[in-house]
Amino acid sequence: MALFLLDAFGSASIGVFMRATERFLIIPNPLPEPTIKKLEKWFETKIIRTNIGGSVLVGSLICANSNGIILPHTVWDEEIEALKTLRDVNITVMEGSRRTAFGNLILANDHGAIVDPRMKREEIKIISDTLGVEVAHGEIAGLPYVGSLAVATNKGVLAHPLIKPEEEKLLGEILKVPVSVGTVNCGIPYIGTGLIGNSRVAVAGSLTTGPEIFMISQALKVAGDERGQSL
Repeated sequence: MALFLLDAFGSASIGVFMRATERFLIIPNPLPEPTIKKLEKWFETKIIRTNIGGSVLVGSLICANSNGIILPHTVWDEEIEALKTLRDVNITVMEGSRRTAFGNLILANDHGAIVDPRMKREEIKIISDTLGVEVAHGEIAGLPYVGSLAVATNKGVLAHPLIKPEEEKLLGEILKVPVSVGTVNCGIPYIGTGLIGNSRVAVAGSLTTGPEIFMISQALKVAGDERGQSL
């Protein structure tokens, strides 16, 4: 178990570009080979290379756990085919929804999912069936973009520091892991924009400070030090 630091396309906002689960990591096509090799070494899991709707903002556009992947209606056929190389993973395109940034709207691990309160009942049913978990409406810090405000693994959640007590309680009940608070990339409270991980490894944006690394390692229960490993 370890924690590393990374840039993607010259940005410390690595969470908007990638989506990690216990079983696989989805990254955009143009990501440089040296970066991919390091991710392969760190995660030691299957890596799928694909854009979503032609965009490199994979982490913002899709939600995933070990059981399934939620995709926006803008996804291309060839991108779906790339994802279908994953075995025993449910793949759902949200055809009936105008929403596209499901990575920002859903916070999920293999135990549960919290979704934007504006999502309809039929959307929640689809998400629950695809991810194979209980789903509940929720907010973090009074904001609906729960996927961008926290990162959840099967060991813990790191959330926006202004999360309310009742929100923290709901996250813990649905995701079935302890909830901690912190920031990434030198004070950014939108955790999902600068952090990816699973129960074995976490990767944070390169601007993440020593105290933030400590908070991440404690919250997600991965080893880390004040230097991490920067590219």
